[in-house]
Amino acid sequence: MKTVKLVRGAHKGEEIIEIIIDNGSLVENHLVGLPGIKRKKSDSRLYLTNSSVNLSRVFHHLRKIKCYVDYSDVMQKPFDLPSRKKRLTLPPINAFHQKDLIRFRRWLEEKRLSPHTVNTYVEVTRFFVRYCIGKKSKNYTKRLVEAFNYEFIVSEGKSISYQNQCINGIKKFFLFKKMDIDTLDLIRPKKEKKLPVVLSKDEVRLLIDETYNLKHKTLLSLLYSGGLRIGEAINLKVDDIDSKRMLIHIKGAKGKKDRYTLLSHSFLEILRIYYKQYKPKDYLFEGQKLPTYSTSSAQWILKNAVAKTGIRKDVTLHTLRHSFATHLLENGTDIRYIQELLGHSSPKTTMIYTHVTENSIKNISNPFDDL
Repeated sequence: MKTVKLVRGAHKGEEIIEIIIDNGSLVENHLVGLPGIKRKKSDSRLYLTNSSVNLSRVFHHLRKIKCYVDYSDVMQKPFDLPSRKKRLTLPPINAFHQKDLIRFRRWLEEKRLSPHTVNTYVEVTRFFVRYCIGKKSKNYTKRLVEAFNYEFIVSEGKSISYQNQCINGIKKFFLFKKMDIDTLDLIRPKKEKKLPVVLSKDEVRLLIDETYNLKHKTLLSLLYSGGLRIGEAINLKVDDIDSKRMLIHIKGAKGKKDRYTLLSHSFLEILRIYYKQYKPKDYLFEGQKLPTYSTSSAQWILKNAVAKTGIRKDVTLHTLRHSFATHLLENGTDIRYIQELLGHSSPKTTMIYTHVTENSIKNISNPFDDL
């Protein structure tokens, strides 16, 4: 009989139940499908929020596979969690600034920015304007932007990527207001240079094999086999599949660019079965109530597939695109062709995959082997 110990702990300001398993891959796989189960990045240990409901749920779930569950530590008196910093609260927007933001949105749309970019810039600018209202400031100054940057972004632990979005949005807003942004000297922070997470071919195959719903399997297969962004996949139309030339036509992608990418023979077989069953009319992946499938639904599909496989990597939908590019490079494909397939403007963006390919790393002789 396997022994599983439940221990109280704290993670990101909340009390949790940590699950300690001794050599129990089968137990882990059984737990991964339980609602509320998460995995800590620091030590890969499974946990869930500490509550009587969750304790009962995990206990009975483990008993199904005849585990002995030691939950004595959880039953002790709860300890005091470190006090969390009070979050910054922003006042509501007023009618005058609301009209200003509506005009700002129209101005952005006239610049022919993508709907996603327009929504992002308006949203972050709304936060900034509300912050200014709270500070009772009538003028937009560099000092006010710096204060907003620190209190709303840095102190709140928001990402560098989000910080850059805020600065981009505020800059556009100042241009809309016909302010001289050069005198404000708004500088974006440098992005972290993180290597992409890449799945092996066996892991990709496992993900797809564990996805039994045909529509879900087709979507994940498309993302990998074509190296597509999720936005490109859900906006793909039936007519964009060119089975005679074995190409997929991506229209109006990032940077408003069209391109072609590969149409896999194996994927085409899956696609034909999918087409016969679902009979999509316009968009390849239709939503239940909307013309296209939603990004959140696609994320849910991948999350479920990863949970079933037990893969511990931090997998996102974009990981499939990263894996496509890396596997092409490992197969000897010229990086200039990979750049075209991915739709990168600069070869520097594509060069990041040279840092994660197995071929380049395996060819290096480890000095430990010479001892």
